[in-house]
Amino acid sequence: MAWRNRSAITEFILTGLSDDPRIEALLFVLFLAIYLLTMTGNLTMLLVIRADTHLHTPMYFFLSNLSFLDLGFSSVTVPKLLKDLLSARKTISVEGCLAQVFFVFITAGTEAFLLSMMAYDRYAAICHPLLYGQMMSNELCVKLVLLSWGLASLNSVVIVLLAVNLDFCEARVIHHYTCELPSLFPLSCSNVSININILICSTLLHGLGTFLPIFFSYARIVSTILSMRSTTGRSKAFNTCSSHLVAVILFFGSGLVRYLMPTSGSSLDFLSSLQYSAVTPMLNPLIYSLKNQEVKAAVKRTLGKYLHYFG
Repeated sequence: MAWRNRSAITEFILTGLSDDPRIEALLFVLFLAIYLLTMTGNLTMLLVIRADTHLHTPMYFFLSNLSFLDLGFSSVTVPKLLKDLLSARKTISVEGCLAQVFFVFITAGTEAFLLSMMAYDRYAAICHPLLYGQMMSNELCVKLVLLSWGLASLNSVVIVLLAVNLDFCEARVIHHYTCELPSLFPLSCSNVSININILICSTLLHGLGTFLPIFFSYARIVSTILSMRSTTGRSKAFNTCSSHLVAVILFFGSGLVRYLMPTSGSSLDFLSSLQYSAVTPMLNPLIYSLKNQEVKAAVKRTLGKYLHYFG
């Protein structure tokens, strides 16, 4: 391990969200509830989509992958946060820190690509409904998901290499609740200007590469919706993509703030990280189910099937 050879530091100390035991106890209850809701909501989505044949469509294939990613994304950071809220001394090994950086980037990066693919799916469904089956074949959907994982993995390896090559001499207190790359740069005694520039470029390329297809897809979607004469048709078309649009705003907004703004240890750093790593994975199943009549109907059918089976 490069860090072990080049640095005397074997672990980092996390400041966490608070040093007041009473506040930590309240935060533990809050984030435990968030994590349990995240697990329950996303596992339910996976189960319902798999069990109900009415949801075996490209849109729900992408949504099931999104739920799987949210399970992983939340599990990378929240269990460690819960453990630290009950601990007087919050530490993480350099190996654990490196692993956390890698898995945060691979899950978040894949989710960004997946949200982009889902925007294209909505574009095909609304703008080219008669050609939808040809444009979004099962084979293409699988390839798009595999491409998302592949590109995110490549980006994650590049990001981790930035961390591996850093020297850490004395400073080892991370002013955060989790091990993220922007929080490591201030601790390094190496020249990190090149690393910061590479991280910014990587974030911009990843962000623009995933956000621009979303932007152009929604530009065409809005144009198509506005050209519809039927008010009912407009409302139905808007409802098919409104949930995805909310998920995009929540994810990209907080993620870009965290990785493009200078690290200051301020409450904005904490809030943006908590937003995309803990809150958004919990909200996604709610966003996609509350306004989606197909999911509601599928949940009822699935529950009825299991109740009948066990009854």
